[in-house]
Amino acid sequence: MNQTTYKISAFWDAEAEVWVATSEDVPGLVTESSTIEVLTEKLRVMIPELLVLNNIVPADYLGSISFELISHK
Repeated sequence: MNQTTYKISAFWDAEAEVWVATSEDVPGLVTESSTIEVLTEKLRVMIPELLVLNNIVPADYLGSISFELISHK
């Protein structure tokens, strides 16, 4: 099975003072956090969950999920 790298975009919302992440590759992904490090940890949990919920990977998938986080501030 080929490894897919999911692209995630994050931008700094200066007004709310949070990082906001979204992705066209991961349907339903919208999350925020005060630091990029915490945001990355949230994404490590959310991305696999959303991929299973959207039937992109099977529920019993044991492989690793790779993502690329592109941030803009």
